[in-house]
Order: sequence, then C-alpha cells, then structure tokens
Amino acid sequence: MLKITWAAGAAMLVALAPAHAQEVTLKVHHFLPAGSAANTMFIMPWCERIAKESGNRMKCQIYPSMQLGGTPPQLYDQVKDGVVDVIWTLPGYTAGRFPLVEVFELPFMMREPQGTSKALWDYVEKNAPNEFADVKLIATHVHGPGVFHTTGKQIKSLADLKGMKVRAPTRQTNRFLAALGATPVAMPVPQVGEALAKGVIDGAVIPWEVVPSVKVQELTKFHTETDAAAPAFYTSTFIFAMNKAKYAALPPDLKKVIDANSGQALSGEIGRAFAEADAIGKKTAAGSTINVIPQAELDAWVKLGQPIADAWVADISAKGANGKQLVDDARALIAKHTVR
Repeated sequence: MLKITWAAGAAMLVALAPAHAQEVTLKVHHFLPAGSAANTMFIMPWCERIAKESGNRMKCQIYPSMQLGGTPPQLYDQVKDGVVDVIWTLPGYTAGRFPLVEVFELPFMMREPQGTSKALWDYVEKNAPNEFADVKLIATHVHGPGVFHTTGKQIKSLADLKGMKVRAPTRQTNRFLAALGATPVAMPVPQVGEALAKGVIDGAVIPWEVVPSVKVQELTKFHTETDAAAPAFYTSTFIFAMNKAKYAALPPDLKKVIDANSGQALSGEIGRAFAEADAIGKKTAAGSTINVIPQAELDAWVKLGQPIADAWVADISAKGANGKQLVDDARALIAKHTVR
C-alpha cells in the first residue's frame, strides 16, 4: 500500500483546494489624494463592497496620488499593461486617444451627473465598444457642472475672460475656453494648486467636488457658476477600469462579484456621489464671492460653443463615423436618464 507522508498529503490538499478559495488583492491606482471625494465616496466604498461580497477573498490595495509612479495621463497604459490592476482616470488626459467619448465633453451637453453617467455607459456600449477594448471597463461617469475659480477678478461676462489664463482638463474644454476669449492651459487637476499659487494661471475650471483636494478655495477669491437651470458649461468623462488579464484569471465566483459591481447602475451611483460631493466642496468656499452667469449672458456662450461641436462632428465623420448621429444619440441618452 502506498504511504503518503503528512507533508505530501498537505501538499495534495492544497493542490486539490477548490478554485473559489483563491484570494486576490487588486492594486488600485489613481491621481487624487486619499482624502478626496473620489477616493472616500466612490473608490473606497467600491472596494469595501467587493471585499464583503467575496467573503474577503478579493480586496483592494489603494494607491492614491500616483503613489506607484507615473503621471495621470499614463494611468490607462498602466492598467492596460498590467502594471496595476485597476485605475480611475480621465480619457481626456490623453488628447485624441478616445475621440468618441469626447461628445460628452462638448459645451452645454450635460444636465446633471447621475443621469449623464448612465448615459455615458449606454453610449459606450452602443457606439464605442472598441474605444476601451484594451481593458475591462467597470464604470464610466462624469463630474458635476464645471465652475470657474479665479484669483484676481470675477467673471460676469465674456469680456472678463479676455486674455485670462485658465486651466482646463480636456481638449474640447480648451477649445471652448479659447472661443470664449480666454487663454486655455491644459493640465491634470493635481497640478492646479501649484499653478495658481505661482501665478502660472489666473484661474481654473473644475467642479466643486475636487476643490478641497487641491486647496483651490484657499488660492482663489472668486467662483463663477453657470445657470443651474441650463445644461452645464462643461463636464469631463472618467473611466474606472481593470486589467483584462487580471479579470480573466479570476475564478468564476470572483468574476461574478466584479460583474455585479460594474456597469450602468454603478456609473449612475458614482455620478450621484459626485453631485453630493459638489455640495460639500462648495461649502469650503463660504466667505468667497460666488456668482452665477445668467441665461441671458449664457446665450452668447452657447453660440460660441456651437462651432466646437460642429468641428467635432466633422472630425469624427472624417474618420468614418456618423458624427451628427453620435451627438444625437448622446443627447437622447442624457435626456432619457436625467434625474428631474
């Protein structure tokens, strides 16, 4: 009779252990501080949820503030290449690489972030499934309405923007600022605080949500919103994505956990969290001057924004897509999902 030693038997038990016993740690990398709304109100809760639903067999190790190296524009390639397992970033940080989702960044497209985030997910599934084919897409979302934050003067009209150096996140927003008479300066949001402090820029367009993360409320005196009854001046698109090979290597039950915490519903949840974070961020500017551009003034801005949209349609159409149909689809999906 074949004798099996204790050590050999233990080794066999390990080898025969069911796949669902596998434990996984996901390296999650993003560009904002640990205390940011994105980290505390979205990324950490997502990680807590997948840990709970997997019986603590799948956990996150979150690396905020680019702690694993690189720059925000490099995050997509980091997850694509397997340097990290999960990332949160803006497609617009790599200008022109993801042109189909730029339709959501055109002037005056978004109404509110929860519905528009759901619309973005549906739009990508229908019109741009290959745009992020290199990764496992977990969620897409947008932030709340963009707000002007300036150091030296209040923005009340187009005349006030003349020659102002204003930071913007994406090429469509940069183009719009130029059309309004400002001098656009492209940079990821982590650089905004230092740029304001050193006078490199006169102001920045960012949502209220991210203001405390980069201390914009301490560096600017004036804040300018656009009429809340009108579509937002601008928004940016974001993706939350996983390395495809990492996902493929998960046992089936852990894949189900990821799948159950992905998609349109999650995208909407993130958009809602960002709307809630806007209210929190705005409170940090209490004592500063906050004004609203009325619709009568915005009408002129809308006219100046239309050529930006027309140029995007022409550019996309020249690449073989139906640009006008994509704009119509995006608007219809936003209208369908808008929370009223």
